[in-house]
Amino acid sequence: MSRPGPEGGEPLVRPYETMIIFDPEVEDSAVQGVLDRALEVVKSNGGTLGAVDRWGKRTFAYEMHHKREGYYVVAEFVSDPKASAELDRFLALADEVMRHKIIRLPDKVAGTSPSTAPAASARRASTG
Repeated sequence: MSRPGPEGGEPLVRPYETMIIFDPEVEDSAVQGVLDRALEVVKSNGGTLGAVDRWGKRTFAYEMHHKREGYYVVAEFVSDPKASAELDRFLALADEVMRHKIIRLPDKVAGTSPSTAPAASARRASTG
């Protein structure tokens, strides 16, 4: 019997979320190009893409790289740790990216879908 993860079998995939802050002076076409290449890095390493939210320009709490604002994009994906590491490497090398952060979402948060959330809250209410 094969087990998922490092012991053998299929690799363990996990949900991730990344926030990318682009330089606000970069043109929209360049932002889209870097974002497309970043998402392609995930797909080419066996990942599955989720929602991509463009938050637009936001003011920073403090100055970063002598700038007062940045263009924010948040993307969700499911992959093995190798794809996450490759995405991290790609974003660190991209000149258009001011800062980025990749986090692994807890399985409880990522696994919650709208159809299962009410049932889970109803179970908690009936037992508590």
